[in-house]
Amino acid sequence: MIRFLGLRLAASALTLGVVLQPAPSHAAAPAAAPAAAEVRMAHISVVATGKGSPVILIPGLSSPRAVWDGVVPGLAKTHRVYVVQVNGFAADAPGANLSPGVLDGVVADVHALIAKEKIAGAAVVGHSMGGLAALMLAKTHPGDAGKLMIVDSLPFIGTLFAPTATVAMIEPRAKAMRDMQAASYGKPADAVAATAIADRLALKPESRAKVAAWAKAADPRVSAQAMYEDMTTDLRPAMPQIATPITLVYPWAASGPSEAQAKALYTTAYAGAPNVRFVGIGDAAHFVMLDQPAAFQAAIGGFAG
Repeated sequence: MIRFLGLRLAASALTLGVVLQPAPSHAAAPAAAPAAAEVRMAHISVVATGKGSPVILIPGLSSPRAVWDGVVPGLAKTHRVYVVQVNGFAADAPGANLSPGVLDGVVADVHALIAKEKIAGAAVVGHSMGGLAALMLAKTHPGDAGKLMIVDSLPFIGTLFAPTATVAMIEPRAKAMRDMQAASYGKPADAVAATAIADRLALKPESRAKVAAWAKAADPRVSAQAMYEDMTTDLRPAMPQIATPITLVYPWAASGPSEAQAKALYTTAYAGAPNVRFVGIGDAAHFVMLDQPAAFQAAIGGFAG
């Protein structure tokens, strides 16, 4: 059962967008205008709303900032909320993300945002690949995040393929997947594949519809490089030095492993971190904020304070 959970998470982090790409007529389409002013940077764009203590939200692979729509209004009542979007997702221009260094670039831009806005000590929330970016931020810039919420993400996803996996073992597979996905740029999207992938990442029909649409809108060149970097980043050696408090949110469902089995996977993965609290949300898959919006709103509200 734990192996099943690991494969589900691997699929969640690594296949979102692998065979899904915008058709040529959509590849350069601009994203819909946000309600608040958008600040564009080399690797990300940011929309800020609300007043109060700062919260930064970072989405995952191929996901737009809209993944946080269910929590932003509530948070903005008492917080200044900075909603990140990686350039190249949501039919947005890829910016600097057509070159290697996507994750490092995301971290550098978030760090620059924190410095510019003078919000050191912000609460930082990251989902999936965004969770890995949040951990990288805490490692590289320890003063930037006062606390982290990591949503269904691991310090090294390679362990889901084999418990003894190393970056060197995973890299050939990651490279092949990256190259295959990048080569699909400009080809028509595969609706059947979109549905199959979305069915693995979410439980509710409305959640699955959103996930499939988001994957289609992402630039596969950006998704490919970001996926490769996600697969070949191993933060396990750094975990004991990340003193930033971590709240780890993990989903579980009756159709898969039990809550105890799911928690065991994450407690093992984060055993090296000195300050971790685990929060399970049931009847949910990888996109827990879509499958269980009320429970996730409560979890993020309690985290942000």
